[in-house]
Amino acid sequence: MKIKGKIWKFNDNINTDEIIAARYLNTFDEKELGSYCMEDIDKEFAQKISKGDIIVAGKNFGCGSSREHAPIAIKGCGISCVIAESFARIFYRNAINIGLPIFVSEQASRLLKQGEQIEVDAENGKIMNLTNQEVYASDKFADFMQDIVNSGGLLDWVKKKGFIKK
Repeated sequence: MKIKGKIWKFNDNINTDEIIAARYLNTFDEKELGSYCMEDIDKEFAQKISKGDIIVAGKNFGCGSSREHAPIAIKGCGISCVIAESFARIFYRNAINIGLPIFVSEQASRLLKQGEQIEVDAENGKIMNLTNQEVYASDKFADFMQDIVNSGGLLDWVKKKGFIKK
């Protein structure tokens, strides 16, 4: 899987309340949640996104509560993936469960800048900065995790595998 997009840069410790405020937790509708994504950091964030754009952040992205609403909101606003130096464990798992690709790369987290264009090569663990041609390494998913993300999330993956009937 290759993902191309423009970068939206965030700092360390972006928590789930900043990703999607608690006042919007009365729905699981992806598009509705997406319309409020990052609203408490940048009121117009969701309106500025082009489908396929990429979030790049620092350490501990997705810390806070265990709600699945946070990765759902990110996916719902059109973000194609998130790259960070590190992720909160429960956010990492929730992102995989809903089919949101996320990548750990300390180098990319530090060196990429707002607005740059990048291409993520998920299978080979490489992030290419299309703006200046630099290449950064990222952690690769285990094959089964990549299969879950490629399937669109855990539920679609178990259906595809025949573990539950469609």
